[in-house]
Amino acid sequence: MLLRIIAAALMLIALNYYLPEDAPINSFVRLALYLVPYLIVGHDILIKAFKGIKHGQIFDENFLMAVATLGALALALYYNNDYTEAIAVMLFYQTGELFQGYAVGKSRRSISDLMDIRPDYANIENAETGELEQVDPDEVEIGSVIVVQAGEKIPIDGIITEGSSSLNTSALTGESVPRDVKTGDEVISGCINLNGLLKVKTTREFGESTASKILDLVENASSRKSKSENFITKFARVYTPAVCISALALAIFPPLVNLLVLNTAPEWGQWIYRALTFLVISCPCALVISIPLSFFAGLGGASRAGILIKGSNYLETLSQVKCVVFDKTGTLTQGVFDVSAVHPDHDKSSEFHDEIISHMSEHDHEHHEHHAHGAGLSDEELLHLTAHVERYSTHPIASSLRKAYPHEADDCVIENVEELSGYGIRAMVNGDEVCVGNFRMMDELGIKWHECHKTGTVIHVAINGEYAGHVIISDVAKRGAKEAISELKDAGVERVVMLTGDAKPVANEVAENLGITEFHAELLPAGKVIEVEKLLAYYKKSQGKLAFVGDGINDAPVLSRADVGIAMGAMGSDAAIEAADVVLMDDDPLKTAKAIKIAKKCMRIVYQNIYFSIGVKLLCLLLGALGLANMWLAVFADVGVMLIAVLNAIRALLVKNI
Repeated sequence: MLLRIIAAALMLIALNYYLPEDAPINSFVRLALYLVPYLIVGHDILIKAFKGIKHGQIFDENFLMAVATLGALALALYYNNDYTEAIAVMLFYQTGELFQGYAVGKSRRSISDLMDIRPDYANIENAETGELEQVDPDEVEIGSVIVVQAGEKIPIDGIITEGSSSLNTSALTGESVPRDVKTGDEVISGCINLNGLLKVKTTREFGESTASKILDLVENASSRKSKSENFITKFARVYTPAVCISALALAIFPPLVNLLVLNTAPEWGQWIYRALTFLVISCPCALVISIPLSFFAGLGGASRAGILIKGSNYLETLSQVKCVVFDKTGTLTQGVFDVSAVHPDHDKSSEFHDEIISHMSEHDHEHHEHHAHGAGLSDEELLHLTAHVERYSTHPIASSLRKAYPHEADDCVIENVEELSGYGIRAMVNGDEVCVGNFRMMDELGIKWHECHKTGTVIHVAINGEYAGHVIISDVAKRGAKEAISELKDAGVERVVMLTGDAKPVANEVAENLGITEFHAELLPAGKVIEVEKLLAYYKKSQGKLAFVGDGINDAPVLSRADVGIAMGAMGSDAAIEAADVVLMDDDPLKTAKAIKIAKKCMRIVYQNIYFSIGVKLLCLLLGALGLANMWLAVFADVGVMLIAVLNAIRALLVKNI
C-alpha cells in the first residue's frame, strides 16, 4: 500500500510538471495519463465497490469514494482538464486508510502480544532414551507427565510432581510479581517458568485448560456488542443510503429549479460537483471504524490489567454501575481461616468422652492425662472431633480445622457424612451422631447453644443431640480491601454493600475495618439472591446498574442474577470463568474499582468519537451543500476525522495509571 501511494504521488507530481493545463494535448490522452496514478492508488477501492454492488451491499465507503472520484474525473474532462483534485482525494483517502490500518493493527498486536499464552508444544520424556520430545499439546492425555524447562510456558494445567520454581503470571493477572511453586502445588497453563525444571502431571486436556478458556473468552468478546455499537451499525445502514439520496437530490433539483422556475442557467456541473463533495464528506468511516475500535481497545486494556471482560456490552454496563455488592469470604477477606479459640462445654456428660478416648491417638492421650475423667471434652478432643467430621468437606473453614488438627492417624470410624448447605455437616463417628455447623443447625436440631465473647466465625458442635462446645475461626481482610472501597467511591459508585453468611458481630467488625456502612449477615445462599433482587429492583427505577463481586464458585446464582457478575481470584477456576461476566485473574479487590474506571474511560472515548464525528460531518455536509466546501475539505471531513477518532480510540488501551 505504501509503495502504491508513493508511486501515485510521484507520478501525479510529474504529470503536473510536464503537462500544464495549457499544454497542447488531446483531452482524452491527458485523461488516460492521469488515470495511471489514479488506478495505481485506487484500483482496490474500485474493485471493492464493484463487488459490493454485485453482492447487493452498495452503500459503503468504497462505493462513495468510487462515485465521487470518478464523477470528479468526468467533470474535469468536461470542464477544465484538471484531474489533480480527484486523484488527490483518492490518494489522501488511501493514506488515511494506511494510517488507520496501522493504528488498528498496533492495538490488535498489543493485545495479541499480551495474550500470547497459547503454548506451541509440550515436552514429554521418552521412557526408553530419557530425551525430551516436543509434541502438540492437544495430543497430551490427562495424567501424563510433562516437563517444563526454564523460560517455557506451562502448556497444560496440572500438579507439580517434581521440582520448584518461580512463575511469571503477568499475562494472566497483569502483575509482575512472580509466584513461587513447589512439588504438590497446582499450576495452570499460560504461566512462564522462570527458573528450575518442573515435572507436571496434567489434570486436564489442553482444550479444557485455563489458557484455552481465556483465549476463547478474549477472542469471542467482540461478538457481544454494546448498545452503542449496535446503534452505530443501525445508524450506518440508514445514514449512508440517506446521504446518497440527498446527494442525488442536490445534483438534480437545484439545476431543475434554476431552469424551470427561475429561468436561469441550470449550472449542472457546479451542482454535480457539490453533490460529489457531499458524498465524500458523508462517508461514515470515523463512526464505523472508531467506535468498535474504542471497545476493542478498552477490552484489550482491561486484559492487560488482568481483567477479562466477556464483551463490550458488559464494558458499557460496568460504566453505569452505581451499586457494588461484595461477598465477604474470599472476596474482601482472605478466606484462609485459622482456629483462634476452642471452647468445650464442660457441663456436658462424659458419656461420649469415654467412648472417643478409647480410639484417640497417642497425641491426644498425652493431652488427656491433664484432664479429670468426666469433666467433658478437652480443647484438643473437641478439635479432634470437629476435624474428623470436616475431613471430606471442601469449604475453607473445613481446611482450617484440618490444618489446626493434623493428627488423623487413629481408629475413629467416620460414616454417613452428610453436608447440609447453609447449615453444616452431620456424620457418625464411632457410632455416635456428631453435628458440626452454625447456630442455624443447632436451632434446627433443637439444641441449646452458647454465645461466645470472641469475635469470629463460631462453629458449634453437638454429640447425640447434646451441645459439646464450639470452635472460633477467624478470617482477616485482604490487603487492599479497604483501599478498594475508597477507590470505588472515587469511581462514582454510590453504594457498597457486603453480604455474608457469618454472624452479625463478625460481619460488623469486617465492615467497620473496611469502611463499609451497609451489610447483611447470617444469610443462606438463597438469602443473598433475595438481597440482590431487592437492590436490583431499586436501581432499575433509578437507571443505575448493580455489580456483584464473589469468588465465582459458591456465588454462581448471584453472579448470574446481577447486571454484572464479577468473579475474583479466578486464576484456574472454571466455575468463575463460566459464571461471571467479568473475571479478575487475581485476588486483588482493587481490580474491581479499576475495571469500573477502565469502563468509564472507554465510554468517555466512545461518546467523544460519536459527538466529534457526527458534529464535524454535519457541519461539513452543510458547507458542501452550500458550495463552501471543496474536495479537500471533504477529504478532511472523511479521512482526517477518521484518523483523529481512531487515535483517540487507541487511548482506551492505556490503563496502567488508572
